Amino acid sequence: MNLEKVRNIGISAHIDSGKTTLTERILFYSGRIHEIHEVKGKDKVGATMDFMELEREKGITITAAATQVRWPNKDMGEITINVIDTPGHVDFTVEVERSLRVLDGAILVLCSVGGVQSQSLTVDRQMKRYKVPRIAFINKMDRTGANPFKVISQIREKLGVIPVPLQYPMGVEMAFEGVIDLITMQAVYFDGEDGEFIRREPIPAAYTEKANEARHQMLESLSMFSDSLMEKLLEESEISVDEIRTVIREATIALQITPVMMGSAYKNKGVQEALDGVTYYLPCPLDRQMTAIDQLKKPTSEEETKDPNWNRVNLASDPNLPLVCMAFKTVVEQYGQLTYTRIYQGKIVKGESYFNTRTGKKVRFGRLVRMHANDREDVDVAEAGDIVALVGVDCASGDTFCSEGITYSLESIYVPDAVIRLSIEPAKRDGADKLGKALERFRREDPTFRVLTDEETGQTLIAGMGQLHLDIYVERIKREYGVECIVGNPRVAYRETPTREVEFNYKHKKQTGGSGQFGHVVGKLVPLPEDSAIPYEFVNDVTGGRIPKEYIKPIDEGFKRAMVKGPLCECEVVNVQMILQDGSYHDVDSSEMAFNICAFDCMRETLKKAGIGLLEPIMKLEVEVPDEYQGNVTGHLSSKRGLVNSTETNMGIAVIIAEVPLASMFDYANELRSMTQGKGTFSMEFARYAMLPRGLQDEVVEKRLKEKAERAAMK
Repeated sequence: MNLEKVRNIGISAHIDSGKTTLTERILFYSGRIHEIHEVKGKDKVGATMDFMELEREKGITITAAATQVRWPNKDMGEITINVIDTPGHVDFTVEVERSLRVLDGAILVLCSVGGVQSQSLTVDRQMKRYKVPRIAFINKMDRTGANPFKVISQIREKLGVIPVPLQYPMGVEMAFEGVIDLITMQAVYFDGEDGEFIRREPIPAAYTEKANEARHQMLESLSMFSDSLMEKLLEESEISVDEIRTVIREATIALQITPVMMGSAYKNKGVQEALDGVTYYLPCPLDRQMTAIDQLKKPTSEEETKDPNWNRVNLASDPNLPLVCMAFKTVVEQYGQLTYTRIYQGKIVKGESYFNTRTGKKVRFGRLVRMHANDREDVDVAEAGDIVALVGVDCASGDTFCSEGITYSLESIYVPDAVIRLSIEPAKRDGADKLGKALERFRREDPTFRVLTDEETGQTLIAGMGQLHLDIYVERIKREYGVECIVGNPRVAYRETPTREVEFNYKHKKQTGGSGQFGHVVGKLVPLPEDSAIPYEFVNDVTGGRIPKEYIKPIDEGFKRAMVKGPLCECEVVNVQMILQDGSYHDVDSSEMAFNICAFDCMRETLKKAGIGLLEPIMKLEVEVPDEYQGNVTGHLSSKRGLVNSTETNMGIAVIIAEVPLASMFDYANELRSMTQGKGTFSMEFARYAMLPRGLQDEVVEKRLKEKAERAAMK
């Protein structure tokens, strides 16, 4: 493989911005498919990348789908592009997260009317987390209310990046004809029934002045990142197309700018130019410097331990080096597990064995396939920079595989916490086994889908990112496993937190026949801030060997063990700092177990005195409604303890952004529908945890205790 001619890209956006429609056109224009199908098409076939029956029914993307296309660029020859189409709903955010973790570049799709919306911000955060360069593609230029210039200003203000438009639109809404390429200064039209014929013409006189002005602004923006370009601009000398493209590419890869392109995927305009943009400006695997952690490396000096990167090694996209690859997504199928894998270094050869760094076990890779949505083609070898799937390899998302002789691990994927849970059980007793298999499969595939057991009731609980997330899994259990389920009411994942500092001095003594148990800990519990990045912190301030070193870790573990269930209503405890200052031990009776039990009991006693409060999940809500309903919707949100942060009206549509407690949002879809005669839409994502008002806290605690008493009575 010539890695300079490889691009690994993801297509990400807010709901209904046109990601899957854009991907369908990319497949068509590159010759991967020979007929265009729409997401909600009348032919009932559905878009290629939405291969699940549920996706086609609902018209949404649920799982990220991968494919590979070849794009003939007139300057660079044939370019191989690995494309991953990701979901837009925040409930499936882990699909975007793990895709961006392994990709080299991305297309951020923005609606020309909606602009930068709530999920656009989430995707932007994910791209920044993994330092992924991107192109912004302003889609739906044919829609009523299209305003690309407003979207460009939103990119600058809301995303905090420097947008550099590379095109100027020829008309908007129904009058959208094509784009002006500001680099070559040509008008680009898309002819033919499916826009497959590209026609380049001189710029029409009506647009000459605006195009020259837009080009000058583009060059001024780029001159900030190139001294030679600035000199030529000041001297007013000729600037070549290649020089402009080189500056754009370098600044994009360095995350200094976001090139902006535009078009209408649905009306088959602008997609080929966006593909050229991917080949010109997004990085190849050689342009990204990836690092791994060498697990066998030990710090050799004081300087090295002070360097946070002392155990990191640089990886090279070279097929002749030892293999380092990451399993970033798993799908459990009838005939074994399908594991999507990105190769960072070396190569995978079919039939060879490699080491799983996490488990230390040697695993044989018996079959390699290249994915095209749900279809697959067998390959014998896959090299650095490629994305392929392994068949029949048992592993987890985030596992690193290496050749023998090295033990590297790649930084794992960020997984957000679940915010909603509900109970699930089969309607008929004979469905229990199938339900168990389904839950185990989905738990392995999706790190944000949790399966828990309520210790008191024995009920199985499922937890996830939102109601849609869990509804989809319940529906999949019914369809794919034939199990009808009884689902309990959604429960909010409250958390408990201390509100005041408490000193502790706790002694654990147990004397029964033979050796006893003795542990003694002294210190204080300090509440961490509400927005603390870590839920628990342990500080060891013991001096003079008052507690031997081997007992410190068991004390820490005992404290953590007691935080699983809090004293108020048995929710998880967070935002706790435990400072261990003193204690004592017994030569004979003290042990790791004794100190673990001592710390566990100490934490439980101390929390009771710490003024425990309840934290509730607060959701960021974005509602789009016709402006005549704006007052009703904002008033309704206020009645739900919501806080409206901003409202914006554009072409008769009001966009309301608010923060609302999850507890009051469970039936919001139906409420909004009835309030707006079915014309309102909303999207919701987790924002933060915040303290529940004391009056409501008492209600929640009382309700939970009542439920507990009822369950005990039923037993």
